[in-house]
Amino acid sequence: MPRGKFITFEGMDGCGKTTQLRLLASALRGAGREVVETVEPGGTDIGQQIRRILLDPANAAIHARTELLLYFASRAQNVAQVIRPALDAGQIVLCDRFTDSTLVYQGCGRGLDAATVLQLDAIACQGLRPDVTVLIDIDLETSLARAKKRNARIGQSESRIDDESAAFHDAVRRGYLALAAHEPERFVVIDGRTDVGGVYARIQEALATRV
Repeated sequence: MPRGKFITFEGMDGCGKTTQLRLLASALRGAGREVVETVEPGGTDIGQQIRRILLDPANAAIHARTELLLYFASRAQNVAQVIRPALDAGQIVLCDRFTDSTLVYQGCGRGLDAATVLQLDAIACQGLRPDVTVLIDIDLETSLARAKKRNARIGQSESRIDDESAAFHDAVRRGYLALAAHEPERFVVIDGRTDVGGVYARIQEALATRV
């Protein structure tokens, strides 16, 4: 059986990637494809427990290296339990964040060495890389405004990263754009400042020849 496709969605908080992932999943299922949706951190019961630790604003004192290890602990479980089995079964896996997030948030944002991030990726993901990465790019002001609005609606239980400084989030955005420029064959960069339908139309067009 041919290996399935692994598509990741990346971007700053508030970019709309989760909504767009769900729209794509629905369309693919409507076209008769088998689709698995997952998220990082999270994706498994164990991952969800780790997610609560990572995103709880009460844990502001968490050390950057501790944070890094927890992200990869969640990812290792997700790869082993959900992602690889689905790909081996020929399914399409759509993942809300993956190692690119760690490279920009813990690397560019926290200042941790990229080589260390990639070493942990090799251990946790065992060489697994996305076939396609959809990067939904928005400006810093839009990102922070959307994240604040979302947290006001659903509560502050996962706001720890959102609460970082504007300089932190700016470094994250610049990190994403640098990754996309370095790997244009894998990344699809979509302007996320327009309406949901407009963003989705651009994603469909970009993925039409890849999926």
